Amino acid sequence: MDEQRIERKVNAILTGLCGAEDGELEFDLDLFEAGLLDSFGVIQLLLELEDAFGISLQIETIPRERISTPERIAALVREASE
Repeated sequence: MDEQRIERKVNAILTGLCGAEDGELEFDLDLFEAGLLDSFGVIQLLLELEDAFGISLQIETIPRERISTPERIAALVREASE
């Protein structure tokens, strides 16, 4: 899957989870600091990423920093897809 497609899908998932408007989330926005993602949201996020991309993610092995921004989440998905 190409990088832009991953980024678009990650953005769409986050937009839905965070209740943001389309295009509102900047790619380097810290979702935790902005109050848009919490521990419950992380679980939902990982489940949606697994479903959307057909990957397996283990929450206990993913540090918070790896999923703090849309950019880092897209990088995690790319790595898990390889």
